[in-house]
Amino acid sequence: MARYITIRLLIAFAVAITVSLVSFALLRLSGDLARVLAGEGATPEDVARVAKLYGLDRPFFVQYLDWLLGVMHGDMGTSLFTNKPVLNMLLDTVGVTFRLAVLSLLFGLAIAVPLGVYAAVHANTWIDRVALGLAVFGKAVPNFWLALILIYYFGVQLRWLPISGMGSWTNYIMPVVTMGVGVMPQLMRLTRSGMMDVLEADYVRTAWAKGLSPRRVFFKHALRNAILPVVAVSAVSLGFMLGGSVIVETIFSINGIGALAYRSIRRVDFPVVQSILFFLSFAYILLTLIADLINAQLDPRIRLV
Repeated sequence: MARYITIRLLIAFAVAITVSLVSFALLRLSGDLARVLAGEGATPEDVARVAKLYGLDRPFFVQYLDWLLGVMHGDMGTSLFTNKPVLNMLLDTVGVTFRLAVLSLLFGLAIAVPLGVYAAVHANTWIDRVALGLAVFGKAVPNFWLALILIYYFGVQLRWLPISGMGSWTNYIMPVVTMGVGVMPQLMRLTRSGMMDVLEADYVRTAWAKGLSPRRVFFKHALRNAILPVVAVSAVSLGFMLGGSVIVETIFSINGIGALAYRSIRRVDFPVVQSILFFLSFAYILLTLIADLINAQLDPRIRLV
């Protein structure tokens, strides 16, 4: 297990450095940042002055190493628009987005896993067809449309839930449902297909031959191996929701990292945009690493790979 963890950590570190370098390069290859910051009508002298002020006249790798060393010391730069430390801006917003993403994933799993298990156990029956129908519905419905429908009925018509802000736990209900419904279909289909494959395995037939109860066979023996791809996809889905929550955060007026990214892109606040890209990439890598370690714990055969 120690060898497996060491290898995964080395791979994660290499991927993190590569992603940070690529994202840093793409941001600078998207255009002349000095000219954009200088504004329309700026003279070449103004552009040169801005480039020198922000260190954009230095070689690319010097800029990258300077930025990377700053990140390692907790210094992600200063916002060009608010003049606040970028790290503080991230810390002020990432907590809201992280809670929203985790709650949405838990909501999706709470529906997807039991539904996928029962759909596999009752394959080709009305239960299976209903489960697949719900999965198709969840995949087909745009999250912005679902968010607006929830706001109209539960926020405007019935007045049961607040429609904006994050003042109390009730503010999370509609955003969590909106994002959870989007992640539920894939998790449900993976659970269903995994369970259908595992239920044909020899060790499951042995468990039935021992006279074990259906609940113990399905949820203790079969689900343990069927859940492996669900764990991996859950980690990727959580990372996607961290970076792809901008629409939901905008509709529900949530001041999260998605809204911060949207504002920073519009303002051409490249230190903030760069730091957000690095944070989201690092979150993806860390979540994938955690998923690999969980799967290795669930299935010892993975450690031998």
